[in-house]
Amino acid sequence: MERPFPLTRGAVHLARLDPAKGAEVGKCRPVVLLTAQYLLDVDPPVFFICPLSSRSDPAFAAIHLAIPARDQLQRESYALVEHCRAISRRRVLSDRIALLSGDEIDAILNRLERMLGR
Repeated sequence: MERPFPLTRGAVHLARLDPAKGAEVGKCRPVVLLTAQYLLDVDPPVFFICPLSSRSDPAFAAIHLAIPARDQLQRESYALVEHCRAISRRRVLSDRIALLSGDEIDAILNRLERMLGR
């Protein structure tokens, strides 16, 4: 099956995260692809993402990362590191709407390690 658009680490796409359970984030929202590029190049059926939100709870300031608006990401957003997860390729609804820098990806990964106690 031909992929509808290329996958790039650090790319922001809109994804459908419903159905959500409990305190999970849901809705159609921007997500950052975190899977290593060499795996994305083989078009995996699932990949690891970090959801974005326009709001951040101050209690999570140590693990949320502010992402300035750019390209088609029209407002400042926050990487919700505590909600990182694997999703199916079929949940991705759009072509790339923005691209994070290598430093921003590293900052998300550092916060993920902090959350996991590393």
